[in-house]
Amino acid sequence: MTAAVNRELDLACAEFVECGRSLDVIFATDIAERLAAFILGSGSRIRPRFLWWAMRACGGADPHVPGALRVAAALELIQTCALIHDDVMDQSAVRRGRLSFHAQIALQYPAATPPQAPGPSPFAQSAAVLAGDLALCWADDLVAGVDLDPPVRTDILRIWRAMRTEMVAGQYLDLHGQTTSSRSAVQAIRTICLKTARYTVERPLALGAALAGADGATIRALTAAGRCAGIAFQLRDDLLGVFGDPEVTGKPSGDDIRSGKATYLLALTHSRARATGATTVIDLLQDCRGSADLSAPTLSSVREALQSTGAPAQVERRIERLVRASEHHLAAARMHGPAAHRLAELLRQIASPPQQAATTTAATGDPDGGAR
Repeated sequence: MTAAVNRELDLACAEFVECGRSLDVIFATDIAERLAAFILGSGSRIRPRFLWWAMRACGGADPHVPGALRVAAALELIQTCALIHDDVMDQSAVRRGRLSFHAQIALQYPAATPPQAPGPSPFAQSAAVLAGDLALCWADDLVAGVDLDPPVRTDILRIWRAMRTEMVAGQYLDLHGQTTSSRSAVQAIRTICLKTARYTVERPLALGAALAGADGATIRALTAAGRCAGIAFQLRDDLLGVFGDPEVTGKPSGDDIRSGKATYLLALTHSRARATGATTVIDLLQDCRGSADLSAPTLSSVREALQSTGAPAQVERRIERLVRASEHHLAAARMHGPAAHRLAELLRQIASPPQQAATTTAATGDPDGGAR
């Protein structure tokens, strides 16, 4: 199905880029074409896959496919919006092993960056914000143009509207946690739920189930399974952000520390350090958190400090509990057959370490790769 979603994205992006060219060649070259290349160039398509297999597992058949592919493509576009904006807010220079959108603009227009100015230029950041906005417009255009039966269309639009607002709310909570240096584990989980779990897993599952006309009990079970798996996914991503190999993750290691993100891992580390009187750990994190020029040796010291509190191991245990809870909720949906099996594998896969996820992919014959 990934190939079918990619074809849908190809067609949509070609149409959107052509519209951009009709407006202005500079806008089309700098923003619209670059945005289309960002969308089409890479990505696991995990959100479309959740939508697709939820629809199939709930009995969605061939008449549902055109609408499903269009909504699935829209999920990739709203994901692009989130990624581009997230990189601006975090001042991340790399995304998926390539230059982030604002870094590409900065490279194209070096004169716009004042000499010795820290970080990307205001011009590059502003251009990237506009590109993210454009991706969201394209996503909404796709969903608005889907031809569905009125009751299904009503459900799809309701879920879509909720997902957009949840994503923005989660992004704001993420910024708020950075600015206030939050150490609240409860708030960290709340941020994860809104920023990642819902629009990555829960809402795509709900969209797929709604396309198939699933009953309320099935949708509730599916979304509960998705929420648990989505939180586990972000907790895994937080671990990879500190301990992961950039060659595998496609992101620089330690960026969450450098940007001062209020992750559950850091909140848990502070809590355990306070409980044991490990003041050296608290002082180190206080000095390093939000330090953009954090060196490799200092980052190594931070990793050792995190490990010394046992926080990473506790995060791993919470991931395991969330995966089991997700499996329990999925079983309550009472779905059977190959599509239900594929959906269960996807939910397990996204919370797995990259190497394990790759093994799962090979075992299931899924050609789409890992979740990240």
